Amino acid sequence: MKTYSFRLLNVFAESTFGGNPLCVFENAAGLQDEQMQALALQFNLSETTFILPSDRATARMRIFTTGYEMPFAGHPTLGTAHVVRELLNTGDDLSLECKAGVVQTNANRDHWTFTAPGNGQIKTTAPALPAADIAAMLGLDADDLLADPVWVDTGADQLLVAVKSYAAVKRAQPDSTRLGQWPQSSIGRKTAYVFAFDSEAAEAGKELKVLARYFFTKQGGGVAEDPGTGSACANLGGWWIASGRALPARLGISQGEQVQRPSRLSLEVTADRQIRVGGRVVELGRGKISL
Repeated sequence: MKTYSFRLLNVFAESTFGGNPLCVFENAAGLQDEQMQALALQFNLSETTFILPSDRATARMRIFTTGYEMPFAGHPTLGTAHVVRELLNTGDDLSLECKAGVVQTNANRDHWTFTAPGNGQIKTTAPALPAADIAAMLGLDADDLLADPVWVDTGADQLLVAVKSYAAVKRAQPDSTRLGQWPQSSIGRKTAYVFAFDSEAAEAGKELKVLARYFFTKQGGGVAEDPGTGSACANLGGWWIASGRALPARLGISQGEQVQRPSRLSLEVTADRQIRVGGRVVELGRGKISL
């Protein structure tokens, strides 16, 4: 029997019990894929990560939801970097290898930032479902839409739905009778990132405020809401670039209020199209599991 140490953290947290929960296993050497998947299901968080050695980066990170492995995800990247810094005494700049590539991260104390993988490459695809049907799927009217929904991929493809107002974001409620027609991502996920800007224009150099919600279908049925979604925030940066909006840009995203897990994400899109997402990481506790 072997013992594996883990840590519990909250990412994008403005308070002890805010942000998006994460479990990080400090050393996954010896664990089989099936065991990693079983441990992710055991902890029943949106993602659980496993740290391994890497010959391409500071460390390798594998990311599992309760049902499958992810090529990339935002809050697991920041939380894992926080743990790797202490384990390997790396300092505040380190890189993590994941299935989507090598992700660069850096920290200012407990505030971590990652640069989206892909070297500024952004993939966008129009969904097959008409915009009005997507709005209805989310309990909204076509007139609520600011722009046509679009798949955006800066590391993990997700459906981005821009709406005109905070009120529309708050009103969004996926219609469970329409789950069968929900568009699927490249790995079979059904997701929607609904967001609105506080205003269409921000003063030069000022942070533009955004309200966002992220919906996804759960294993076994139904729809859940994620409190803080770093990969979707990175895709918002991709959406910003693809929409031809002014660069550089700084955005502050609020998410998670509707699920009592307030999260705060920072998004920077540089003049050379680099997308950086950041947030605060809080460690809650540690433990061990014997297998």
